[in-house]
Amino acid sequence: MNTTIFLTALTVYIAALITLSMFVSRRNKSGEDFLLAGRGLPIFLTIGTTVATMVGTGSSMGAVGFGYANGWGGTLYGIGGAIGILLLGLWFAPVRALKFMTMSEEISYYVGANRWVKNIVAVLIFIASIGWLGAHILGGGLYLAWIADIDLQLAKIIIAASFAIYVVIGGYNAVVWTDTLQAIILFVGFILMALFAVDQVGGWETLMNAQPDANVSFLALESIGLVHGLSLIAVIAVGVLATPSFRQRIYSAHNTSSVRKSFYTSGTLYLAFSAVPAIIGMGAYALNPELDNRNFAFPYLAAEVLPLGIGVLVLIAGLSATMSSASSDAIAGVSILLRDLFSLVTGRMPARDKVVGYSRVSLVVVIFIALTFALLSDDIIGYITTMIATVMAGLFVCGLLGRFWPRFNWTGALAALLAASITSLIIANFYREFWGNPIIPAVLVSFIAGIMVTLLTPPDALNREQALAQLEHEREQMESL
Repeated sequence: MNTTIFLTALTVYIAALITLSMFVSRRNKSGEDFLLAGRGLPIFLTIGTTVATMVGTGSSMGAVGFGYANGWGGTLYGIGGAIGILLLGLWFAPVRALKFMTMSEEISYYVGANRWVKNIVAVLIFIASIGWLGAHILGGGLYLAWIADIDLQLAKIIIAASFAIYVVIGGYNAVVWTDTLQAIILFVGFILMALFAVDQVGGWETLMNAQPDANVSFLALESIGLVHGLSLIAVIAVGVLATPSFRQRIYSAHNTSSVRKSFYTSGTLYLAFSAVPAIIGMGAYALNPELDNRNFAFPYLAAEVLPLGIGVLVLIAGLSATMSSASSDAIAGVSILLRDLFSLVTGRMPARDKVVGYSRVSLVVVIFIALTFALLSDDIIGYITTMIATVMAGLFVCGLLGRFWPRFNWTGALAALLAASITSLIIANFYREFWGNPIIPAVLVSFIAGIMVTLLTPPDALNREQALAQLEHEREQMESL
């Protein structure tokens, strides 16, 4: 592909996103506007930003690369994501009515507004946001390095700087509008790529015949193994159920009904989309089974095989996937930083008239930290699955137990968080070959620890009504709600 043409098109595209961001930034009159878009997102914007975030780095670089190596196994990522978003809408959409600002508020509400839980969860969620953000920077960097033939580390820096500009300018309003635009480009680009891949190979039958037999078995479980396949589905589903950026969609939506409708629609679309990355990956394998790094399957096919115009569109769609997901996780990280970590360090909430300014500075800091982590890694799926199991399994368990078990208390929450992290680290270091990733044992042990410790310790001092009142009082110091 002509590098100059691609970089010119990418520059124009990013400039358009920045222009859109400047336009919508006029709506940011308060910290709540900047971080949650005023809690009034209509359904079409919630669907657009959710779909764009789901069809992110994992689905483009990760799932396509996985499909290159494992055929139909590339659909597992999409299946896990669809299950996660559908269950998120079913189980957690009602928390929109409680006006939370961060996931740490939500978890602490379930356990009597306990400060220990709130602060520990805030730290874990901040780490998770940084982890996801780093994964997206890594994925975008891999794209750009391949396409433009530049140093990988430099490519990561360029990607981070590109989305940082429009997010810092427009905040969450910019995120949801640019995400919706990018969602359209994503679907068009990915579907076109799959169709061209099949055509370039010589048809569907030729595509299937080019794959190893194990890769075209049911979900490629003969290649991956049943336990590894279930672990991949589970880790992606848990990632969605415990990822702060998806909770942000709930907190910022117009009401509970709009959350459910948007999540059910997004989950259905994503499930239908799940086979597309696998087909793209198999197409790349059929055309070139000797790629040094499977993560380059997507940009290889787009840059080397597709017609120039389609290739440019597809490559921009791939970068859109990384930037849309990254911008959402950056905002989620800043919400935690200002709502929870600021008060943890200073003992007070940020002044209302300074929240927007603090948010912009915090975005720069958060993106810089994530970039630093991304500079140290080059494997997307391994990066994501290890981070989810270690940091987020316990968050998922705390959210689920708290949502449906009123007896759940703060000691049980701490036990669940600790058990998940310890189990994940043990499995990752000693039993990864069997499990594939640590998510299943981490979640199971966390559930057991959370339930047992809760039953063996006294109930929380505050009931849920009192806990909600306390959290609202804290939040009102920062924003008039």
